Amino acid sequence: MAKSKEVKTNAMRILDGMKISYEAKTYECKDFVDGVQIADLLGLPHEIVYKTLVAQGASKQYYVYVIPIEAELDMKKAAKSVGEKSVAMLHVKDINAVTGYIRGGCTAIGMKKQYVTRIAQSARELEQIIVSGGRLGIQLKLSPDDLKAACGGEFDDITRE
Repeated sequence: MAKSKEVKTNAMRILDGMKISYEAKTYECKDFVDGVQIADLLGLPHEIVYKTLVAQGASKQYYVYVIPIEAELDMKKAAKSVGEKSVAMLHVKDINAVTGYIRGGCTAIGMKKQYVTRIAQSARELEQIIVSGGRLGIQLKLSPDDLKAACGGEFDDITRE
């Protein structure tokens, strides 16, 4: 009997290549709803599960923001953190073309291009955070500093109070 091959996403291959330890959590996912539903499905505390958002600045550059699933991106703080006058959320239909990932499977690690990335500073206070693994049905648990290293990000105050 053939051994089933573990599915590795681009994000997982990058982490492996950087010798960054992580834990992959898999789940069945037919239709993505939101990060809160995924956290509940996996029995995870909401405060350690983060979502990845992509926005476009007035300069037409793309930016990636990693924030807690229950938080809202503060557009003014988000723009300021990347030196833009303003940023606007990327349309769902454009996510794959810009990032190489689909909605619900988008992660800051291993996008088509290395975009400027900001991680909510609340992540600094956590030992581990959970982010999308690069496809529906896979979440990755790793330290916030390892996420920062893997995506070339910076911590900043980018969420609404």
